[in-house]
Amino acid sequence: MNVLNLIGRTNPLFESDIKANSLALNSIVEASTFLVIGGAGSIGQAVVKEIFKRNPQKLHVVDISENNMVELVRDIRSSFGYIKGDFRTFSLDIGSLEYDAFIKSDGKYDYVLNLSALKHVRSEKDPFTLMRMIDVNVFNTIKTIKQSIENKTKKYFCVSTDKAANPVNMMGASKRIMELFLMRESQNISISTARFANVAFSDGSLLHGFNQRIQKKQPIVAPNDIKRYFVTPQESGELCLMSCLLGENRDIFFPKLSENLHLITFAEISKKYLNDLGYEPYKCVTEEEARALINILPSEKKWPCLFSKSDTTGEKDFEEFYVKGEKLDLDRFENLGIVKSNLDFDDSKLNLFVDNITTYKKDLVWDKDKLLNEFVKIIPDFDHKETGKYLDSKM
Repeated sequence: MNVLNLIGRTNPLFESDIKANSLALNSIVEASTFLVIGGAGSIGQAVVKEIFKRNPQKLHVVDISENNMVELVRDIRSSFGYIKGDFRTFSLDIGSLEYDAFIKSDGKYDYVLNLSALKHVRSEKDPFTLMRMIDVNVFNTIKTIKQSIENKTKKYFCVSTDKAANPVNMMGASKRIMELFLMRESQNISISTARFANVAFSDGSLLHGFNQRIQKKQPIVAPNDIKRYFVTPQESGELCLMSCLLGENRDIFFPKLSENLHLITFAEISKKYLNDLGYEPYKCVTEEEARALINILPSEKKWPCLFSKSDTTGEKDFEEFYVKGEKLDLDRFENLGIVKSNLDFDDSKLNLFVDNITTYKKDLVWDKDKLLNEFVKIIPDFDHKETGKYLDSKM
């Protein structure tokens, strides 16, 4: 399956930038040690591969998912083989005492890359999952930065999202809040980050769901009114590597908008996807019709599809990687742009956010409105779009 073709492109996005900086990237990796947190997720695996194939002195990978970690190792051994450096994986929860003991036992890394995140808009559907999202996206970031500072790490990288620019959902807002904490801690350690487009076929994504629907012989469902930018998994790894190794303190890297990066709807991708598998999309009107036809149409090389307008909470009408007023560097790289962030944060608001969230957790009592209010305090112009309907209520 040609992922580039499915997302409407013919050429890798960052190929020229990677080639132009290959010597610098290789020399830095060969001389350095790395810790990749959340390294078994889709972006994390891509980052680990980019580092591994450049022969680091030490590469340790941490992730809460034991199964994904096993697959990561199998994938690396089958693709790249082995390196002379110390390559090990650890199935650990970053928020746990076991992780703290792991850091205490060594913790000496030149570069720490944090790819762990709750990335789904659907995570804000209930106050308990929402609190975990705050814990993972914000509090664990603060924790791992402070540990990196204590261990004299050269550079800390943390992945952000395009949804952090003018956020309309709690996930994007949590990442924007994370960026503010990154800016504060950048006074004590060099930090860079990246705002992403959608990573095609990443774990849990709608496109990844297409694979599951085909395997399980179920209808394809996709919105036909939302256009998104997509990068491949390898491009996501390259973007993180470039930002981590070549970014200056407080730099936010993003894919530069050009003729090489195309907006495309999920429905368009699903049609290309089915055509690639030899099926003709058959448009259904209701979920019931789609479920009924799945037992009939595939034998005719047709696949039932339900395309509809999006009406769920937190869906942004368009994507943006930077906002008005942010200083940009669009000249350094061909297909990578950089937001040159400054120390624009309110220290008292950050402290209040931590104190209030900590109190809610201690008391074991909070609701979504209270958490939303804490978000608005720190991001006054946060325009949260609440429809009362979430993705879990749809097929």
